[in-house]
Amino acid sequence: MYTLYPSIKPYSIHTLKVDKPHTLYVEECGNPDGIPVLFLHGGPGAGCQAYHRSFFDPDQYRIILFDQRGCGRSLPHAELTHNHTGALMRDIEKIREHCKVDKWVLFGGSWGATLALAYAQSFPERVQHMILRGTFLCRQHDIDWFYRDGANRFFPDAWQKFIKPLAENKRDDVVKGYHELLTGSNELARMGAAKAWAAWEGVCATLRPNHTVLEHFTEPHVASSLACIETHYFMNNGFLEENQLLANMAAIKHIPAILVHGRYDMICPIEQAFELHEHWPESQLHIVREAGHSAGEPYMVDALVRATDEVAKLLSDD
Repeated sequence: MYTLYPSIKPYSIHTLKVDKPHTLYVEECGNPDGIPVLFLHGGPGAGCQAYHRSFFDPDQYRIILFDQRGCGRSLPHAELTHNHTGALMRDIEKIREHCKVDKWVLFGGSWGATLALAYAQSFPERVQHMILRGTFLCRQHDIDWFYRDGANRFFPDAWQKFIKPLAENKRDDVVKGYHELLTGSNELARMGAAKAWAAWEGVCATLRPNHTVLEHFTEPHVASSLACIETHYFMNNGFLEENQLLANMAAIKHIPAILVHGRYDMICPIEQAFELHEHWPESQLHIVREAGHSAGEPYMVDALVRATDEVAKLLSDD
């Protein structure tokens, strides 16, 4: 079984000013002369973690990671002004230009996969290859599965804890109800709502209960940006047209891709990856039998590191 590459430190860190009031945290790791790969984290609003650098052979890849607007080490924290998908795509282009990259590999999971698809469809000439984990197409019924009716039938106990902060008359539209709490003036209510929102995601992210994952999601800094930014995006359908990603697949049908998806993904059910694969002749679909949604589960790590090694070999042989 493949495991993560040894932990590494960035060789370069950038603070990149974009639309006011946002400043992005960007880092580069691995081989400065290697294959450029951009890591796109999930959420939206989750931020990058140190282990995200280790999905890639540091001798083969120039690994570029950044915290999207309002999360991680980007500033201001949990800021919603000028925070939308179009802005994130412009940020990616600004990072590419700043780092003097012509073409790169995109590696994205969950919302990171959504963003990778949207960016690639807008800038297909900039993308060499794609590796997507936990495909999220961000259609209304994909959002509803996790926040209205779907995952709640598999995790009824966690669902009851999740909806508890909401008044009875707000539970028919959980995303809207949480958005109101998270943008309200009561600081205690905001923090309690953020932790409950993040805990629901943390509980459902893995095939087996994982306290490390849950603790990360509910850490106050992570929880506040995750909850605020996710509700902001999901209130606006990810700032995408309904079914936009599948409708625009012709733009990237020539780009090779590896799709990795956990068989028991309860956040983004596998049907999304299957539909994407059917629309993408140059894609491979790898179903991980013993995994849920999280990138950190052992069999998911195995599949993702195999994928990055495969792409490195392919591009090195060209």
